[in-house]
Amino acid sequence: MAAESAGQGLVGQGPVAGEGGTRRWRRGWVAVTLVFVLVAGGAAGVLLPGLVRDAAGRPAAAGDDPATAAARRLGERLAGQLERQATALLGGDRSGFLAIAEPAARPALSRRYAGLRALRVTVWRPAAAGLPTGDDGHPGQWRLPVTVGYCFVVPSCRPATVEFGTRWRLVGAEPRLVAVEESRAKPAGARPWELGNLAVAVGKRAVVATTPALRGKLPGLLAEAEAAAAVADLYAVTGRPPDRYLVFYAGRTEWQRWYGGGRPKWTAGYAVGVGGGHHDVVLNAASLSPGGTGELLRHELTHAASLPDGGYSDRSSWWLVEGLAEYAGSDGQPVGRYEGLAEVRRLVHGGWNGRLDSLAPADDAADDRVGGAYGVGYLAVRHLVDRYGEQRVRDFFRAVVHERKPLDDAAEAILGDSWPALHDDCVGYVRAVAG
Repeated sequence: MAAESAGQGLVGQGPVAGEGGTRRWRRGWVAVTLVFVLVAGGAAGVLLPGLVRDAAGRPAAAGDDPATAAARRLGERLAGQLERQATALLGGDRSGFLAIAEPAARPALSRRYAGLRALRVTVWRPAAAGLPTGDDGHPGQWRLPVTVGYCFVVPSCRPATVEFGTRWRLVGAEPRLVAVEESRAKPAGARPWELGNLAVAVGKRAVVATTPALRGKLPGLLAEAEAAAAVADLYAVTGRPPDRYLVFYAGRTEWQRWYGGGRPKWTAGYAVGVGGGHHDVVLNAASLSPGGTGELLRHELTHAASLPDGGYSDRSSWWLVEGLAEYAGSDGQPVGRYEGLAEVRRLVHGGWNGRLDSLAPADDAADDRVGGAYGVGYLAVRHLVDRYGEQRVRDFFRAVVHERKPLDDAAEAILGDSWPALHDDCVGYVRAVAG
């Protein structure tokens, strides 16, 4: 349950507590939301022969020097191979998908093909992200960065985007794919379908995937994700819910690899932006208690529904982003039943400065500090909802997080009140609840 913007370090964490070196999961989960500012650079378009572009996105120039002109011609041939592979993928032709590759590359490509087909890939649009260059580490081979726009289940979706490296060699006149590298762009990192076999369940609003070993969890996970999606849809503040929510359930090994791994040790889930307005959700199987999955999913899917395409970068609005997701996660339960109240009390009575804009915890924050920050965000948003109603709070959220209006301006325009006075009113409510 947190947010992080690429290159800007915006973080937030969910509540857990620990005593004597033994982890005690208060709700059985903690989550982190990673919001990825992605520059697609034309990635959603198919690269056709004759339309090869250089690294700056410029079309092939008539006055290229001979080496550049040769690289462009080679790039067109590589693009043709990628197009043939895309056609095979979308047509369910595994042999055709593998045909452009050398034997050594086919096992990894087979796993990728199986994962993409299991996720019901409906769009796969590869484009060169530059010109091919010689590979100093592999004489006789060429490197080509490739950007792909892709969709699952829904053919008309706005494509998510991934970039990865490829290596090629010429066998006679035919380019052959030698290797496909994992995507490494931060914070998204390598997608699960790049790394191993997947078992997948598809519902009306959610797609849930996990490892074959955890396949038995899919029916229950899908049911919880479908229920959470119905709640999260209400928080699509721009009026357009995601076409599908994509949820990955990670085993211990996968948790360390999917989307780059490296999450704080207390994290049990996160959402990460992957372009096209999509935010994939990952749950840590090792950290979830039986009763915590639904609340975690409501929280994270609300991030997927409510956050802007390019993420957000203002730490001062962390309380609002996480508070709204916590409010959705609580699913209308009375304030007195919110399970983070103990952490809120410890934070409020433990030296908190009373500023909502300073709540965002650091990655290494103590568990109580993290849980208390989430709880204060929840209570502040809950107070706004009680006073103004859900629709006006969603409008306020859109103005602050999507339109990036200052809180003073958004409060006056949407809520009709002064933000400094309203801030103090929210903090007063938090202190009253904390007792």
